[in-house]
Amino acid sequence: MRAFRLLDLTLPSPVENLALDEALLDELEEHCGDPVLRFWESDCHFVVLGRSCNVTDDVHVGACQQDGIPVLRRASGGGTVLQGPGCLSYAFVLPLALHPHLTSIRATNEFILQRTAKALHRWHPDITFRGISDLAIEGLKISGNAQRRKRKALLFHGTLLHGMQANVIARYLKEPKRKPDYRGDRQHGAFLSTIDAPPHEMKQAIADAWHAHAKLEAWPQTRLSRAIADVVERSHSHEA
Repeated sequence: MRAFRLLDLTLPSPVENLALDEALLDELEEHCGDPVLRFWESDCHFVVLGRSCNVTDDVHVGACQQDGIPVLRRASGGGTVLQGPGCLSYAFVLPLALHPHLTSIRATNEFILQRTAKALHRWHPDITFRGISDLAIEGLKISGNAQRRKRKALLFHGTLLHGMQANVIARYLKEPKRKPDYRGDRQHGAFLSTIDAPPHEMKQAIADAWHAHAKLEAWPQTRLSRAIADVVERSHSHEA
C-alpha cells in the first residue's frame, strides 16, 4: 500500500476545518498523488448536518441560537453530529485505486474502521465496528463516520469522542429518527460514550496503523476559499 501523508492541522474556524477536508479531496481527485490522513480538533462547539439531513428533525435550533452554536452542512452523507472540544476529528483522503476494498461504501467502511479499531485496542480491546459506520465499546458509540465519493478519490471522515459528554450533545441534537439496529431505543445518554485515551497518543496509534509518517508539507490553500464558499452556501440552504 502506498505511503500516507500526515496532516495534523486545525484551522481557526469550523467552516475552514470542514472546507479543508473537501479541498484535500478535490486536490487528490484532480492531481492524484498520495493518500492523506488528517487530524484536527475544534476549540469551539458546532453542529454539522450530513448532506441530506433535515435541521428541524435533528437539531435543537433554539438552544443553538441561544448559545451561539453554528449549524453547518458537510458534503458527505451520514448523520448530524456535534463537534468541538473533546471530539477528535480525522479524515482519510484516498485514491480509489489504493485498495480493492474502496470500491463500495460498505466495504470502505469495514476496511477503514476495522483497522482503526485495531489501532485503538491498546486502550479498549473491545472496540468494534458496529452499525453502518460506527465504532463502539461494548455497544456504546464512540465514533461516527461518513463518506464523500468522487470518480477517482474519496473522503472518509469521522470523529472520536474522548472528552465530549452525552449531555452536551443532547442539548444541541435531537434523538435521530434513523437509528442503527444496535442502538435500539436508547437515548444519547445511554448510547454515547467516550474513549479514555490521550488524543495525541490516539493520533500516533492511528497514524502508525496506516503508515502515515511523512508529513504533508503543502496543503491546498488555493482551493480552500472555494471550499469555504461551498460549505457556507450549503449551510445557508437550511436557514429561513
